[in-house]
Amino acid sequence: MNKTVHYPGKPGFAPASRRRPVVAAAAALALSLLLAACGGGDKVRPAAPGGDAWPVVAPEDPAAANAVLMRALSLVGTPYRYGGSTPEGGFDCSGLVNYVYDDMLALKLPRTSSQLAAYQGPKISPRKLATADLVFFGSRGRVSHVGIYVGEGRFVHAPSTGGTVRLDHLDGPYWRDHYTGAKRVLK
Repeated sequence: MNKTVHYPGKPGFAPASRRRPVVAAAAALALSLLLAACGGGDKVRPAAPGGDAWPVVAPEDPAAANAVLMRALSLVGTPYRYGGSTPEGGFDCSGLVNYVYDDMLALKLPRTSSQLAAYQGPKISPRKLATADLVFFGSRGRVSHVGIYVGEGRFVHAPSTGGTVRLDHLDGPYWRDHYTGAKRVLK
């Protein structure tokens, strides 16, 4: 496996007192996503300051997507560990995806980001992303990173050695420039 760092810079592990606001923010995001999903239809939420509006696309299985969303958000702050696949030992990007889908839905997925990108399921455009879709990143035609889409243009992932599981925005310069596609694994 390639130990490529997936995120520029190597931020240190935040002490517990600094992680609480992140967890609170993640909970607030989850609540806003749940409330937005209740609106249904093809409505588009207002644009965040400085960013484009992301369409709200209802998942085909809202209960399964919500389970994936809540579990992924609950892992924000977990340390990154190359090859890691548990909350106790830490996660790499594909380990996080595998853990969440197996833990919440007993769904076994391929282990690496490139295998996940080749996994069954339709490819989808960025503006048609629904909660729990997988988003992929890489360069030169190779997928090297994966995350779980949570809504509003944001995704949860385990980005780099020395970092933690976190939320990032698909419109961020690094992620926008390295985005390679998305897949829907929930039917």
